[in-house]
Amino acid sequence: MIIRRIIVGRLQTNCYLLICPETRQALVIDPGFVDENEGKTITSEAEKHGAKIKYIINTHWHPDHTAGDEWLKRETGALVLIHEDDARMLINTRGVEEIFGIQVKPIMPDATLTDGSVIFFGKTRLRVMHTPGHTVGSISLLDQLAVFTGDTLFAGSVGRTDLPGGSFEKLMNSIWRRLMILSGETKIYPGHGPSSTIAREKKTNPFLTVMHRGL
Repeated sequence: MIIRRIIVGRLQTNCYLLICPETRQALVIDPGFVDENEGKTITSEAEKHGAKIKYIINTHWHPDHTAGDEWLKRETGALVLIHEDDARMLINTRGVEEIFGIQVKPIMPDATLTDGSVIFFGKTRLRVMHTPGHTVGSISLLDQLAVFTGDTLFAGSVGRTDLPGGSFEKLMNSIWRRLMILSGETKIYPGHGPSSTIAREKKTNPFLTVMHRGL
């Protein structure tokens, strides 16, 4: 799988372009851009690899991860996918700009995801893991030794839980019961900031090491 990270938006969101190396089918995770020029950077990167974008996947509903959905769908014809528990927030965006300061156009997702859903693009696939806590419908996307964690888990930190639908208890439960059981070699591609690995976060992430000591 070819992975290209493109940082977009004023909150420096990691948008990922994933390409099947054999068929050149592709998908985009979290196109949280408002500036169309950033959207064109994504489509140009796909064109450079001779790839066609089949899906747009949102790890959760926050506009720094979804603001570019409408433009990217219009430009590529890709289908927008999001977990069923967050889908209504793409449709009803009332109050979102006031909370985040980011303009976002309402969009109807083409399909919704559940825990265990499998997304195929070419000969490559991602498995959906429901990892609620940052939002009720937050997901992580797993491909063998790579996991795209959205705003659930970062290098050295975890997602905030003080926004609508957030729960610190559920977040930590998702991290420990869904993510930390993965192989230590699994590379973490978060929604913001640098990449990491499961083993590194177990050892160094203060939110995890403190809990591990029972403090």
